[in-house]
Amino acid sequence: MTCFSKRRESRPCRCPGPASSTPALRGRAFWFSAMLVLVVPVPLSAAPEPIQTDFLDDRVLAELPASVPPVITGRATAQQAAETLKTLISKARSTGDPRYLGYAETLIGRWPDQQLTDQLLVLRATLRQSLHQFAAARADLARVLSRATDIRQRIQARLTLANLELVQGRYPEARQQCQALRAVYPGLIAQSCLAQVAARTGSAEQAYLTLKRQVHAATNTGAADRTSRLWAEGTLGDMAAQAGLRSAPRHWQAVLSINPDDLYIRAQLADWYLGQGDFDAVLVLTRGYEAVDSLAVIQAIAMTELGHTEADELNRRLRQRFAEARWRGAMLHKRDFARFQLDVERRPKVALDIALENWQSQREPLDTRLVLRAALAANNTRKLTQVLDWLTRHGQVDARYPEIR
Repeated sequence: MTCFSKRRESRPCRCPGPASSTPALRGRAFWFSAMLVLVVPVPLSAAPEPIQTDFLDDRVLAELPASVPPVITGRATAQQAAETLKTLISKARSTGDPRYLGYAETLIGRWPDQQLTDQLLVLRATLRQSLHQFAAARADLARVLSRATDIRQRIQARLTLANLELVQGRYPEARQQCQALRAVYPGLIAQSCLAQVAARTGSAEQAYLTLKRQVHAATNTGAADRTSRLWAEGTLGDMAAQAGLRSAPRHWQAVLSINPDDLYIRAQLADWYLGQGDFDAVLVLTRGYEAVDSLAVIQAIAMTELGHTEADELNRRLRQRFAEARWRGAMLHKRDFARFQLDVERRPKVALDIALENWQSQREPLDTRLVLRAALAANNTRKLTQVLDWLTRHGQVDARYPEIR
């Protein structure tokens, strides 16, 4: 499908954003009994390239995906709507293209609230979490847990809510959800959930070793399916990186060898190589993924450090992409924008403002590290102390926080 401008005026055609403005979607995908869970304006001193707003009537502005989903009418069943939603969210996850989230939002928005089944509520919560509408997602999940009789939907809601609490750094609440999940769905998924909470509250290496033993035992006894093992492998990679263990890339590579489209794991591994100064490995992992913000920014940092011949062009495209996203009000993932400002543009004060805004809702280790780095670079001891106090309250230690050792 092609979108054309309709009139020559000071307004652009409001088509879905082009693929070049794709943000990376946070978290990972997990299927349970055919259900899906997804585990994320500051003034600038230098003006971005001007955004063109005057177009000829036959000017092509954007090429939409060839597989635009059919519109579901009111005659569709709840199950049909759920299947389409799962497909759209899965597409967004595997491609990094946020337009699929837009299609999903349009679809669920047409479904009367009083007719939402538990499955549709879980899917809407998953969508809302991907769009960073955390409070609304939490409300949907609480609604499911208060009324659902289908154990599958209750399990899915628990896991989604546990992930949401982890992302926001609400560790007591996350632990509660993980424990409730373990009670109804014991196994590597629940064990990974509890391990992540333990790792982020002072016991990263011990949590890693415990989960590693559990994965080994489940594999030997055949008690875990492939999806659960891959989920646990990704969690082991995260915890190994937090604990400063050299085994981190091995776990992430194990996931990517089976699911190369896991953008979350790819970004984690690329970031690890960047931290090790292995810029060539970063380029291998990120080449071809320039449409995904997190991977494009990591690639840009590596190219800048290498003095790569393509660095200036990639940086130019990223500047324009971020400017357009801010103009549209579609800056979903501020972490990537803040990191670009800090590590490429060398503007720590701007980076700190954006990173802090992101940190108010997302407190994953990479979000926290970015705030610490920006605060140090901007020489803002007050903000640095606030984050350090938060870390102390939770006992959180991370080897990727080298600036505060």
